[in-house]
Amino acid sequence: MRIEQIQGFLAVVKTGNFGQAARECGITQSTMSRQIQALETEVGLPLFHRSNQVKLTLAGERFLPRARRIEQEWRNILNELGELREGKQSELCVAAIHSVCSTLIPPVVQQFYRTYPAVQLRVTALGSDRALKVLRDNLVDLAIVMHNRFLTTGAEMVVDPLYEESIQVLMAKTHPLAAYGEIPWLELVRYPQVVFKDGYGMQRLVQERFGELGVELKAVLELNTLDAFRGVVRQGELIALLPQSALWDVEQDPTLAVRGIGELTPHLRKEERLLTRQVVCVTTQDRLDIPPIAYFRQLVQQFAPVCRAALNPSVEV
Repeated sequence: MRIEQIQGFLAVVKTGNFGQAARECGITQSTMSRQIQALETEVGLPLFHRSNQVKLTLAGERFLPRARRIEQEWRNILNELGELREGKQSELCVAAIHSVCSTLIPPVVQQFYRTYPAVQLRVTALGSDRALKVLRDNLVDLAIVMHNRFLTTGAEMVVDPLYEESIQVLMAKTHPLAAYGEIPWLELVRYPQVVFKDGYGMQRLVQERFGELGVELKAVLELNTLDAFRGVVRQGELIALLPQSALWDVEQDPTLAVRGIGELTPHLRKEERLLTRQVVCVTTQDRLDIPPIAYFRQLVQQFAPVCRAALNPSVEV
């Protein structure tokens, strides 16, 4: 059953004449007759009494209200898709890691609202792995996360590198490691850590690096908010490895300290000796046909280097 058959049936009902119905639909009378015959063959009963004035049969009477609903639903979906194509969607959903929510997202949202004030933005702070999963499940439109090539494979995935940042050590001001300007790995591995919960890219990154070194990660507590990390570390015993963008304002807290991590063994390449993470924006190719989504992605690419420079003055825009 095709939509043009439904539309032809309704046109015949409206005009009471195959010729007039054909003209209304912009087709020939013979084409209209074939469409109605094909429809009657499919439903298994005649829908019209053929006479000087076409009238509905009993089957046609039963079919009429449902045909009207089908045709109306077709019009509704065409309108909805047309509005989507024109950027008139009701909401745009984004999943982002916590540090991005507090740094990159605010200026992007402000600019986005000026262009699309009618689009409701929904931003959810999630771990990288979880954010990519909800993107794949079509629950969000974009994800701004720590790169995970295993979760971004597929021809439909569009991955935009935004920036790379160092991983640093957060500790209490009175912690023994605060005596270092840059903490050697051999000293770092001696202390118990607070880590992100499972599903966060940072947890995976730290675990992988400790595994590469052949040393045990002394993870004694799992958390999922930056404020919680600071509150626990402030007590004095535990440390946390966190991205630079999550620690930009720590210097304003007299109870906390941040230190860089020294390079690993010299035989490794420089990118292997340093502990860094790459932040990316991920969406799917079909979503970029929707103007608000494409525009939000553009803003993310535009503001990412500006935000990095603001958090780290040594970075050139």
